[in-house]
Amino acid sequence: MKRNFIIRNIIIVIILIAIIVGISYYFISQSAKKYEIEKVEDYNYFVLRQNNLSGIINKKGEKIVEAKYEDIKIPNPEKDIFICYEAEKTKALNEKGEQILTQYHNIEPIRLKNIASDLMYEKSILKYSENEKYGIMNFEGKKITNAIYDEIEGLPYKEGELLVKQDGKYGVINIKGTKLINIEYDQIEVDGYYSEGETYKYAGYIVSNKTQEGYRYGYINNSGEILLKVEYNNISRITEIEDNENAYLINAKNGQYGLTKNNKEILKNEYQSISYDESNKLLVIEKSKKYGIASLNGDIIVPTKYDQIDITGIYLYAKNDQGTVIYNSNGTEANIDTNVAILNTSNEKYKIRINNEKGTKYGVISKDGKQIIEEKYNYIEYLYDNYFIVSNEKSKLGIIDDKEQVKIAIENDSLQRVQNTDIIQTVTVSNKTTKLYSKDMKQICEMENATIENKNDYISIFNENENKYFNKDGQEVKNIEVYASNTLFSKMKDGKWGFVDKDGNMIIEAKYDKVTEFNKYGFAAVKQNGKWGSINKDGKEIASTIYEFKEIQEPFFIGNYYQVKYGFGEVYFTDSKN
Repeated sequence: MKRNFIIRNIIIVIILIAIIVGISYYFISQSAKKYEIEKVEDYNYFVLRQNNLSGIINKKGEKIVEAKYEDIKIPNPEKDIFICYEAEKTKALNEKGEQILTQYHNIEPIRLKNIASDLMYEKSILKYSENEKYGIMNFEGKKITNAIYDEIEGLPYKEGELLVKQDGKYGVINIKGTKLINIEYDQIEVDGYYSEGETYKYAGYIVSNKTQEGYRYGYINNSGEILLKVEYNNISRITEIEDNENAYLINAKNGQYGLTKNNKEILKNEYQSISYDESNKLLVIEKSKKYGIASLNGDIIVPTKYDQIDITGIYLYAKNDQGTVIYNSNGTEANIDTNVAILNTSNEKYKIRINNEKGTKYGVISKDGKQIIEEKYNYIEYLYDNYFIVSNEKSKLGIIDDKEQVKIAIENDSLQRVQNTDIIQTVTVSNKTTKLYSKDMKQICEMENATIENKNDYISIFNENENKYFNKDGQEVKNIEVYASNTLFSKMKDGKWGFVDKDGNMIIEAKYDKVTEFNKYGFAAVKQNGKWGSINKDGKEIASTIYEFKEIQEPFFIGNYYQVKYGFGEVYFTDSKN
């Protein structure tokens, strides 16, 4: 008995140890899958282009690497690691021009895919090669993985994750070198799911392998869990459904489409096609060349017996040889004229009513169907509060309220809400005039030949003669408020521009035709006789006024070099006059 007791206790201890080890391994493995994207708070270094060769300048405008390389990439502009290309070879330099990381061969930055930005490389790692294989290392030179991969690339949309190839197959690792997806697939794609605030963090992966019958597809979620085996002809995620925890997947088997929510079957694979209507959160399904409607729960709310189904606004228009039947979005028949369509707005009080009986005309009704705005406009779009953008028969645009009172005259060639603000912008082509209106439809600015720039906390509107600033609520602010960290500010006097201090004292003589405010690096662009140059905060001329710009309206200088934007957000600086 005593011996059995001891054996039983030993077994219990072994089981407990196994459980503890298993739990520890799980948490360690989950921790290894987590990674942080390095943030760039400030730019300390910039690529310089002279005579079609590349060098480096710092934020003081000092040339620290001569422009003698075919190309230079700066993976992280806060750090002095510059990858220089020359004769199909690379080397890494620091800000002293010294070669670093010499223990590695052919160091390269890893380009982020499908990202339009001047920050287009992984910001904390580099790849290197050894014996025609690749590995990754950090900026301090610490090896993260051995050189065991045939290829290493950025994974589209997913900063911090890398597509790796080994023995002809693909997998995914993160910037810590942790394997996220096993290296066993012929292709891996990101499903494209995007959510506000989290961007592509919760996007999953569509994986595939080639078979004798063609490619077969499967699905892995953002946590690395296999939801669908690699056995489908096609898989796509309904990315319009914003749900970070669940993926709605339209998939095909043997030419028949179905729907799963993660790995749970919602619709069987028995349809010729399935498409999603975002406005009503419904699925248009096709079976035996007939169409119907299903909910996201898999309920068939309109049977598949129609030749065509059109969804316009809140109604479903089902047509066959017997005519048109109109359904509500819940599948019940609607008692409404077939010439009428009704659109929801972001305000439940209002719906847009479209009447196609005598030409397409727009009006507005209340949620209980009461007419609010007569159907006489060529177009209506809900704006906010009780305001609507309308268009007349001459295609001119204006704004009315729900009492049909005109708030902005219907005479504009374009009208739009300035992004991320409550400011309305209108443009009249005939006199090249731009007007700005506050949220309560009061005109706050009128300017000819104007350009508008939308900044983080304000907008700037300017032309050759004036520059005004407004906060996101439409209140005009002074440049002293906008550039609060500056010590000098642009000021016009007697038709010329100069700079004053916070007390209004003229510090730099008003002698320029046009100027910009001083940027964070301490330089302002100045214009004389149609040509631009730069000055520093002492008013000293840094770059002579010799530059003519056709496409750059307000040049950005660091020292005597001006910024050029090209490609998908990339920038460099140059002093070329061409």
